Amino acid sequence: MSSAPSSPLHLAVALDGTGWHPASWREPVARPRDLFAARYWADLVAEAERGLLDFVTFEDGLGLQSSHFLEPDGRTDQVRGRLDAVLLAARIAPLTRHIGLVPTTVVTHTEPFHISKAIATLDYISTGRAGLRAQITARPNEAAHFGRRTIPHIDAYESPAAQEVVADLFDEAADYVEVVRRLWDSWEDDAEIRDAATGRFIDRDKLHYIDFEGRHFRVKGPSITPRPPQGQPVVSALAHWTVPYRLVARQADIGYVTPRDAGHARAIVAEIRAEQEAAGRADQPLHIFGDLVVFLDDDPAAATARRERLDTLAGSPYTSDARIFTGTPAQLADLLEEWRSAGLSGFRLRPAVLGHDLAAITRGLVPELQRRGAFRRAYEADTLRGLLGLARPANRYAAA
Repeated sequence: MSSAPSSPLHLAVALDGTGWHPASWREPVARPRDLFAARYWADLVAEAERGLLDFVTFEDGLGLQSSHFLEPDGRTDQVRGRLDAVLLAARIAPLTRHIGLVPTTVVTHTEPFHISKAIATLDYISTGRAGLRAQITARPNEAAHFGRRTIPHIDAYESPAAQEVVADLFDEAADYVEVVRRLWDSWEDDAEIRDAATGRFIDRDKLHYIDFEGRHFRVKGPSITPRPPQGQPVVSALAHWTVPYRLVARQADIGYVTPRDAGHARAIVAEIRAEQEAAGRADQPLHIFGDLVVFLDDDPAAATARRERLDTLAGSPYTSDARIFTGTPAQLADLLEEWRSAGLSGFRLRPAVLGHDLAAITRGLVPELQRRGAFRRAYEADTLRGLLGLARPANRYAAA
């Protein structure tokens, strides 16, 4: 189900610290002293909503941020420490009206019952605008925070031993999301009667044991939180290669991918669609978003100079898993339209410096896309599923 170019383009922004460049906190427009204040995040999400974006994601982790791939780096010259993404999204939800809120959850050491309840709660607080970004961790130091299991140290994903470890973590993640989804369905929509006259608050026949038994989890259910307003909040995941592509194909509503160019995007989309068919989900909508780090200025030379200045402050050139775009909003709009023709239905942009590049997206890129007829001019739905064109799904346990 690839998106035709005539379909609306979807846009999200990934919020992390003061921005995705490690020296972003040293820019005059950054607010490093406010990083752990609710108002800072509320201001960012308000700006994203002003730009009519579909949703924001909040990064999270189970260990301190690190410039190293799979271990701590001990650095003290970069932003370290985070607020809990789910709690943060719940704090921001009442301050917003339309934009989706998608916190990251590291599924490797947490329990699906807890996260199912937390995201269902977020969906109620936001009246149907919650999502979830499922993420694994293969870092041994993070496993040590929990003490329930060890994860062997791996230097890179390329070795067969590392691939086996990581594949197992992604299999666990797929089961995790399946448990979460079943728990969301464990209450039928009309399970609550709330009839004071008869004294019946709940119809017990409309609460269901999920009785999930797999290699990683055994969960009886039902949830303690009624079925969320969206039925199923939106599930998303970042994927860079075949094993995580399989997770996206099996369990996600949105996959974030990191193509280098339009040809690479086309190949990624084809692989995920093939995996989706193999998983028996070919008839279900699945958005594939391209991730891009962005440095945006009205003059491309200014964007390049800003990136070089930040690299100098950081002591090395910034690299990313995603392509780094440096240029003007109009040039970025050209790139997005080119990549959309390769089958991507949306983009998750990572502002290099939130204090600068977020407003460049909402006040520069969005008007440019609107002029081209490629992006909405008003919010057209009240739920995140609605914004993404996803129907509210039937409950798997309800009698037909």
